[in-house]
Amino acid sequence: MTLDLRIFVEPQQGATYDDQLAVAQATERLGFSAFFRSDHYLAMGDRDGLPGPTDSWITLAGLARETSTVRLGTLVSSATFRHPGVLAIQVAQVDQMSGGRVELGLGTGWFAAEHAAYGIPFPDKRFGILEEQLAVVTGLWGTPVGETFSFSGEHYQITDSPALPKPAQSKIPVLVGGGGPRRTPALAARYGDEYNQSFPEISEVGPRIKVIEKALSDAGRDPGSIVQSVALVAAVGTDEAEFTRRAAAIGREPAELREHGIAGTVTEVVDRLKALEADGVQRVYLQVLDLADLDHLDLVAREVRPQLG
Repeated sequence: MTLDLRIFVEPQQGATYDDQLAVAQATERLGFSAFFRSDHYLAMGDRDGLPGPTDSWITLAGLARETSTVRLGTLVSSATFRHPGVLAIQVAQVDQMSGGRVELGLGTGWFAAEHAAYGIPFPDKRFGILEEQLAVVTGLWGTPVGETFSFSGEHYQITDSPALPKPAQSKIPVLVGGGGPRRTPALAARYGDEYNQSFPEISEVGPRIKVIEKALSDAGRDPGSIVQSVALVAAVGTDEAEFTRRAAAIGREPAELREHGIAGTVTEVVDRLKALEADGVQRVYLQVLDLADLDHLDLVAREVRPQLG
């Protein structure tokens, strides 16, 4: 199987809906399999974030109607932002609007400042919230039409829900990520269709995949039944000068990018991707930080991707 390349953006750093639309449509036109976005409400670092944040699921709803083939999702939605019943309705509706092209990445949330900035509660312990949200969301989607869904947990209680609407897909793929040694692998084995490592040290990717595969086996699942993915920053150039220019445009040092990302010349990037594939990675989310540089996507599609299959 050819390594699957997807495009992943961080709009909270400063992007309009139209900026994201341009990238999503280029993603589709150039043959990448998916357009994913972060779910954040506050810029990070020294960015002013202008013109301000865009909501991930409102954005994906718009993109669902302005694209036709590319898959759409979050890396990852924060369990602190939405009640699970509301999230299940939102994601199912966007799936219907897209004709069945949605995937849900869901995590605990981690950025305390954005919660303070918009009055969103941010409890110290959030893993239990994530566990219950996954149970509720998948339970609502999986309840047959005409039956009801109830749930009684520490954080959420659902009583006789009609469990509507249903997604267009028979099962929306669920992406689980995180670095915990025990609870995260178990959660991925229970609910995940995909396990994602976001910005890992390259040397840790292969060992982490083995941990997830063991958790799957312990849970009675085929270790090959989950997609293994990573998300890494991308900066690619046809030559050293172009790579250096792209690194500068996103405020990163070339050497640091080469160490931690999918970065360098085309040959270097192909070698890095092939090494990740050899470690067991099946899908790579290319974090594109300069949304105006659509030529960057074209270069990867034209020069990098054909060398992977």
